[in-house]
Amino acid sequence: MDLRFSMRKILRSKEREEINMTRPYLGNPKYTIEVLQKYNFAFQKRFGQNFLIDTHVLEKIIEASQITRDDFVLEIGPGIGTMTQYLAEAAREVVAVEIDKTLIPILENDTLKDWDNVTVINEDILKVDIAALAQEKNGGKPIKVVANLPYYITTPIIMGLFENHVPISSITIMVQKEVADRMQVGPGTKDYGALSLAVQYYARPQIIANVPPNCFMPRPKVGSAVIQLVRYEEPPVQVDNEKLMFRLIRASFNQRRKTLVNGLGNAPELHIPKEMTTEVLEEMGLSASVRGEALTLAQFAELSNRILEKRKNA
Repeated sequence: MDLRFSMRKILRSKEREEINMTRPYLGNPKYTIEVLQKYNFAFQKRFGQNFLIDTHVLEKIIEASQITRDDFVLEIGPGIGTMTQYLAEAAREVVAVEIDKTLIPILENDTLKDWDNVTVINEDILKVDIAALAQEKNGGKPIKVVANLPYYITTPIIMGLFENHVPISSITIMVQKEVADRMQVGPGTKDYGALSLAVQYYARPQIIANVPPNCFMPRPKVGSAVIQLVRYEEPPVQVDNEKLMFRLIRASFNQRRKTLVNGLGNAPELHIPKEMTTEVLEEMGLSASVRGEALTLAQFAELSNRILEKRKNA
């Protein structure tokens, strides 16, 4: 009896070891350093590479993303595969898009080799047809996006996902703290701007966690934050011409210190006479001296709709 009991203990122990080998391990800095040294990896400044090395933050990201075995997940910028390991454990399938070709052998032959539900694509995310990917991998149903984004390209990536109307249910991303703050603030604050309005038109933003520099390798010079953007099924405001509204928004924040009348009047691509803007603002019950930073998303939508109507009737 004792011998059989011992054998069962040994077998269970071996099973645990086998399971642990395929569990995410790169959140531990020790293993990250081992991988980097093994491949003599040199961080590329032009790709803004800062690898996450904190298991608590990684677990928070996965928890906030609410990923299940039914989900297809797109990861942007997997690095050496730290978060990819966690995603692969939680999701049905993961596609990781990495621009740095020197990382591809590390991902495919080493850090992700134990997960058969991950595909690595060596490409610039801005050149990937994500809608086609969602169609192929998820039958066109909304996908979840998770990323530790390079700070220099955060806005183009987020706006590309939204403006191209890619089927997305949520985006959970690590970004510079300042950028995360800008995404969720309202009018009248210094951080409020075109990004705030664009994000809040498409999604409901919520900061999940603030992440200090010591959670990364190498350490960035600024603090970071995990923010989740849950896509609206329908935008919170009714706007007749989305493109016009965003052109108005951009023009009004390009010259923050100017009044809205002057900001729009000085934008050559809009061709909006100052008299028209003044008249519309008056109809909306707003002063002609108001600045763009004082308007809510709903007011920008109304401004756009009224200008469009006046153009049609001109």
